[in-house]
Amino acid sequence: MRANVEKIQGRPSAQVLIVGGGINGIATFRDLALQGVDVVLVERNDYGSGASAASSHMIHGGIRYLENGEFRLVRESVEERNGLLKIAPHYVKPLQTTMPIFSTFSGLMNAPLRMLTHKQRSTKERGAVLIKVGMTLYDSFSRDGGTVPRHRFLTRKAALRDMPSLNKSLKYTGTYYDASVHEPERLALDVLKDGLAAGADKGTARSANYVEAIGSRDGGVLLRDVVSGTEFVVKADVVINASGPWTDLTNEAFGSKSQYMGGTKGSHIVVDSPELLKATNGRELFFENNDGRIVLIYPLKGRVLIGTTDLEADMSQPAICTEEEVDYFFDLVKHVFPTITVTREHIVYRYSGVRPLPKHDDLAAGFVSRDYRIVETQVPALGSSKVLSLVGGKWTTFRALAAHLSTEATTRLGVQRTVDTTGLAIGGGKDFPTLPGDRARWITEHLNGLERDQVDRLLTRYGTRADSVIQTLIDQPSEALQSDPTFTTAEIAYFAEREDAVHLVDVVLRRTNIAFVGGVTIELLTELAGVLQTSLGWSDETRDAEIENTLHILATYHGVEVASQHVPSAVAAEAETLAQA
Repeated sequence: MRANVEKIQGRPSAQVLIVGGGINGIATFRDLALQGVDVVLVERNDYGSGASAASSHMIHGGIRYLENGEFRLVRESVEERNGLLKIAPHYVKPLQTTMPIFSTFSGLMNAPLRMLTHKQRSTKERGAVLIKVGMTLYDSFSRDGGTVPRHRFLTRKAALRDMPSLNKSLKYTGTYYDASVHEPERLALDVLKDGLAAGADKGTARSANYVEAIGSRDGGVLLRDVVSGTEFVVKADVVINASGPWTDLTNEAFGSKSQYMGGTKGSHIVVDSPELLKATNGRELFFENNDGRIVLIYPLKGRVLIGTTDLEADMSQPAICTEEEVDYFFDLVKHVFPTITVTREHIVYRYSGVRPLPKHDDLAAGFVSRDYRIVETQVPALGSSKVLSLVGGKWTTFRALAAHLSTEATTRLGVQRTVDTTGLAIGGGKDFPTLPGDRARWITEHLNGLERDQVDRLLTRYGTRADSVIQTLIDQPSEALQSDPTFTTAEIAYFAEREDAVHLVDVVLRRTNIAFVGGVTIELLTELAGVLQTSLGWSDETRDAEIENTLHILATYHGVEVASQHVPSAVAAEAETLAQA
């Protein structure tokens, strides 16, 4: 049995049990561990593999939420965005965002009606006056010393001089700043590691991926180790259901019916188009498509991310990006960049997920609140345990949400919160060198016989936690992978031995950017699986099955048909990320 599962099974009780290892469950785990609470986290798949893995890679205040009247959410989101730029600067970066605008007064009469009724009116686009008001109001929420610059407007002539490939029929562009998260899955791991470290001395913070909650027994939560099949019960004073879109299904497994959730499906594609990448001029295009849906075109890792849809989700079916959605994305690119053609041959990766939104009945999907709430749920089968169900939540507000949810839990425990996570650095964001001179000094101080370019690359990947990876490279034999020299055998082993990677797909999708940038080959999968085989003790049959399973997941859920040839690796993507930062 895996060591992390043994720690939980060996002492099957805690003050708090969190079910769900997405970003909100993980952040709540960190917050509670910092308070000294005895807390256990379980995730039925890999950490950050559900809704958290299907994000638009944005950390944003939600300028469009203003039209819905969600001022509290916008204020909190902007404050959290500004905070994350400071406490997680290794992964969260300022993002210049431009809105192409095709009319002047459109939407002025309909905007108040949308705010009041949450229904899309006949007008298909918002005009410059309305957007200008929104951007000015949005600026007013950033008052902490200029974390990001204020917005600016350009008329058609200046806008086309600024971005020549834009649609010539536009009238204005409005440009403002939000932020992006370059490595969302790795940021989630950083948050998790902070929590584990906080409870390490007393063993009061324990977590395990690939452990699912399947029911209740003897007043506790019945868990199953997906890897070994072993079942065991964990009892807790407070049980937090943070399973996102699956919250109602988890409550049903506990023995209680709930109808909290009504998530919507969102898909994205990643394209390798140098022409489109150049046209974006290093900034995100964020705009309203002809159907009224807010969409984005976003340069990231040397590729261009295009999204997203907002469709009703069927939780009984896997979320997969359909060909109709791909056509939709191509149409929106053509709307903004009419002279640039993007085809299916440009797509290197696609993904889809379900947003953990509240049940919304007849309310249009685009108007469903992105805010969150915490509901105490009656579950008689869990005896005296208090069950808290999290409804909603998004990447931007994970720290504030966790503080709120932690407070709800500690209040029920009669425990005083003693640590405020506001301003507390996350993982490799601690002492991260943001200035070129400081970065150069950090690299020099951590060379330890390695090449300068390699240490630079590790700092980009892991922030200042790169020092532990560097130590691993020094302490054990390591050589560059033949199929992708930007990674080493010791680094891949590190994912298994220090970051709970259980399957090959965990490395390909979440510990690295290899799949996202279109860098997967048969040769690379074979080489990765060989390293993991040694670290995890796989048989040859298990190794081969891991390769086949990864190929199946990539083809079925990400539209990736793996070729037996070398394609651009993550090194160029990381260089592009550094250049944009």
